[in-house]
Amino acid sequence: MQSIPADRVFKALADPTRRAMLERLAMGPASPSELAMLAGVGLSTVDQHLKLLEAVGLVRSQKHGRVRTCLFVPDSLALAQDWLSTQRSLWERRCDQLDQYLLTMKDDE
Repeated sequence: MQSIPADRVFKALADPTRRAMLERLAMGPASPSELAMLAGVGLSTVDQHLKLLEAVGLVRSQKHGRVRTCLFVPDSLALAQDWLSTQRSLWERRCDQLDQYLLTMKDDE
């Protein structure tokens, strides 16, 4: 998973159809047909979305006979979560520094 750049994960998450598919898959496995009905798009469109989600490791599919089942891989969100956590920490520090500066200015008045 570390070889997949975080920007590819964020690109996959940027599309509302893919996010809806992931939300559905978070409840349990589903077939591409079920995902197509949920999204209100054609099966070929769902397949394109699934290919991208599989490429970044957010989804894994299994085939049993002629039945294909898609599964959500939540561990793959670690890249996005790590990046967001780093950004949150950075901005919290910056806001704290700004708060301290403003308090200092107020005391100087």
